[in-house]
Parts: sequence; C-alpha cells; structure tokens
Amino acid sequence: QVQLVESGGGLVQAGGSLRLSCAASGRSFSTYGMAWFRQGPGKEREFVAVISWIGGTYYADSVKGRFTISRDNAKNTVYLQMQSLKPEDTAVYYCAADPRTTMDARRYDYWGQGTQVTVFS
Repeated sequence: QVQLVESGGGLVQAGGSLRLSCAASGRSFSTYGMAWFRQGPGKEREFVAVISWIGGTYYADSVKGRFTISRDNAKNTVYLQMQSLKPEDTAVYYCAADPRTTMDARRYDYWGQGTQVTVFS
C-alpha cells in the first residue's frame, strides 16, 4: 500500500509560480513511477507529468517548458514546480503512484486526495 498526500496548491496570479508536493508513505516509494494529473472544472482528468523511479521524466505538451517534476527518494516526496502559470492551468492536481511509469490514469492504483490550484488573470 502507498498513501499519498498533496500540498502546495493555492491562488496565484497568471504568470506566477507554485510548487506542489506529494508526500508518500508505505513501502517501495523509490521503485515507483510517480505522476501528476489534473482535473479542471467540467473537464476530464488529464496527464500532466511523470517521473520514473530512476528519474526519467515526460510531460504533457501543454505544460512542457513551464512545469518540472522531480523526486526526492530520501524524503519520499515528489514535486511539481509550476511556472508561468495560466488561467487554463486551474484544476485540482492529483499525484499518483504505480510500479510502472505510465501516462495512463487507468493504470494507477494509488492516488492522493488532490490540491486545488487556481490561476487568475
């Protein structure tokens, strides 16, 4: 079992930055792929970024160059640094864990509760 708790969401003006954190408990965090997804109002949940257990990363085109995913295995934490935020980034952001590294939300068994990010113009 893996438990995930996100933090760091909030209200930010367009062009600003936020850093989300996802603290994991349970075994085998360092061997899990970790991902961020988001769900905006009236939208489907969508992939944002993923990082493999050895640090390989992949991003959605909509956030590439603005968001950075990273992990600290010693702290059992994954981060999402978000810069140049846009109103369309407004969403609930979720972290997810799986032994595989995938962009497919259906494959993730472990999810956090989500943290709200609101970007105003």
